[in-house]
Amino acid sequence: MSHFSDTIFQRTYAFTPEEDWNGCARRVAKFVANLAKIKTNLLEETFFRVIAQKKFIPGGRYLYSAGRSLAQINNCFLLRAEDSREGWAKLVSKHILALSTGGGVGTEYSAIRAAGTPIKSFGGTASGPLSLMKMVNEVARQVMAGGKRRSALWAGLNWQHPDVEEFLKVKDWSLSVRAFKEKDFNFAAPLDMTNISIGLDDEFFKKIKKDEDTWDFYYKIIKSMCKTGEPGFSINLGNQKDENLRNPCCEVVSDTDSDCCNLGSINLSKIKDITELEEVTKIATLFLFLGTHVGYLPHEDFAKVREKNRRIGLGLMGLHEWCIRNGTKYEPSEKLGQWLSVWQEVSDREAKLVAKSDSYGEGIVPVAVRAIAPTGTIGIIGETTTGIEPIFAVAYKRRFLDNSLKWKHQYVIDPTAERLVKEGIKAENIEDSYSLSKDIERRIVMQAFVQDYVDQGISSTINLPEWGEIGNNNAKQFATTLLKYLPILRGITVYPEGARAGQPITPMAYDTVIKHRDVVFEEDIDKCASTGVCGL
Repeated sequence: MSHFSDTIFQRTYAFTPEEDWNGCARRVAKFVANLAKIKTNLLEETFFRVIAQKKFIPGGRYLYSAGRSLAQINNCFLLRAEDSREGWAKLVSKHILALSTGGGVGTEYSAIRAAGTPIKSFGGTASGPLSLMKMVNEVARQVMAGGKRRSALWAGLNWQHPDVEEFLKVKDWSLSVRAFKEKDFNFAAPLDMTNISIGLDDEFFKKIKKDEDTWDFYYKIIKSMCKTGEPGFSINLGNQKDENLRNPCCEVVSDTDSDCCNLGSINLSKIKDITELEEVTKIATLFLFLGTHVGYLPHEDFAKVREKNRRIGLGLMGLHEWCIRNGTKYEPSEKLGQWLSVWQEVSDREAKLVAKSDSYGEGIVPVAVRAIAPTGTIGIIGETTTGIEPIFAVAYKRRFLDNSLKWKHQYVIDPTAERLVKEGIKAENIEDSYSLSKDIERRIVMQAFVQDYVDQGISSTINLPEWGEIGNNNAKQFATTLLKYLPILRGITVYPEGARAGQPITPMAYDTVIKHRDVVFEEDIDKCASTGVCGL
């Protein structure tokens, strides 16, 4: 491991200060292999080999929890808000239980009646879905799993809900709130712990073709996205129309309340050929399937749904590095399509085989198999590009919250870029999110291409220049371009540079980062607020 990767591993996942990556791989492999009905050392060794070599990396909850007395191995949970006092209480309770075990939570709120609606049985009027969202957001603010894992939330609302206009602007914070947020990232702001999405359905795409009001509303959303990065879209069409539940990063989709995420990713950058891709896909599918049979769940509803659905989310990382090493730009290609087809076909076939196997299953085939997560920290550990994202930046500053709850940062050379530079590729010739932000359609086309091989969703954030800069100064053009691809996608998120105070990663000049790399700086909040400069 590089120093940076090892730092992230030790801070986030190591069982003890002495545990290294091989020790973690052994611990996780043994935990999952022991779930097989017919136990063999061969299965543990097989899992250990692909994890230790970083060809397959299980989700972060596996790395952290496997082998603990309370092993909660699911990255996230998906909920549907119920329109009753009892429903609200149950929702808040489930959030406390799930977040405290390190699982993020996504909630769909469209069933909640609009603010101001008369309440016949009890009197008064309803406070609406946003009041419940804000309540849940404050629960998340106070819950820090294990004392160091910041809570993650998602809130979704259908585009035709009466309160959707208020939802659209809920994170358009006032200048005073923004100023406080700049000074102290932990300052409370409405839904600051929550990613938000507006749900689009068949009716939306039917109306927008001929209804001017629908187009105007869509354009209003796009302008907000281009300026602030909020909200995103979640798309639920045809036979997937009821799959409007999402996890916080939106790669897992479901139609069932209390579903959960069981994640792991194949590292394409370390797979040498299609034969090895087929082998690792088989191993990873079996690993995740076994993972649906064990592990602590924080509420009995989650256990019931897990047993019914056996949902897994086999993802990918290292796609952009794979493109570079195969001599292609960050764009669709025939060869990439061949590799994705193998991943798709083998994982579908293997999911059915292991479900019906006497050694592993009980006949319940997973309702869904593939979901591409953002793989933030495990991508750093895998030392490759995350998910399907391009290299974010060749050199950057990364902010993080340490074990003492202090904000710190360190300067980092992207490990993938560093290897490529050592192999003779010039740093300035490596495409990244910032160079690609000048041609937004290329990013959307790539996501749409990969989505064709994924039966759930893809977590991918399209970086934009700051609002008003070239590449992000024509919302109408972006609206028209995006509309061509929206029906193909399951969701989309954008992030304009500088849209939120305290963003965790900021691109830096390569020469600057070289001077300060691997040094951890504690941030002076007062100095940052007064000068706009942190750390040096």
